[in-house]
Amino acid sequence: MSDTSIQLLSTKTTTTGDSEHLAALHAALVERATRESAVDATYRVVDSPVGALLLAATEAGVVRVAFDVEDHDRVLESLGASVGSRILRGGNRLDPLARELDDYFAGGRRGFDVPVDLRLARGFRLSVLHHLQQIPYGSTESYGQVAVATGSPRAVRAVGSACATNPLPIVVPCHRVVRSDGSLGGYLGGLGAKERLLALEHAA
Repeated sequence: MSDTSIQLLSTKTTTTGDSEHLAALHAALVERATRESAVDATYRVVDSPVGALLLAATEAGVVRVAFDVEDHDRVLESLGASVGSRILRGGNRLDPLARELDDYFAGGRRGFDVPVDLRLARGFRLSVLHHLQQIPYGSTESYGQVAVATGSPRAVRAVGSACATNPLPIVVPCHRVVRSDGSLGGYLGGLGAKERLLALEHAA
């Protein structure tokens, strides 16, 4: 879209003062920029039973899910440094994930079908994330079991670190990893969120 077009749109929204019209224009601009690969990522914030969640996606797939306690502004700054600074709010790229999350929290979904972009994890941490995707809904594994499954039985602490830095909590279910004695262990979104997610899955 040319600078002239953007200027004309800006003038029109200013004179009408119509917030709905402004929102529609913004959405159209985001969609066009996305189609033309003029953005590195788009994001939106959705409400959930475990608090506000920031969702972000690149052209390859969902790249980030962040809890409110992580500080969404800091998450966006970090994304700007890792995936590119052209990050826009809005668009429909994240609509499928928003719907799947609604279904999940309603107890009607046991897994996520949206494509994911795991570029924020590398090496052993990436191996852990791949394994986490295989832990069945409603089940748990210990940090030690995950370490064994990823071929590094002594790397229990590294598994904990991989879970603590998981860029896609809930979608890549690190909440299903607990201590060997059955206690919860840590969680990026707080123990209350982890407890709620496990309770939701056990009740289904």
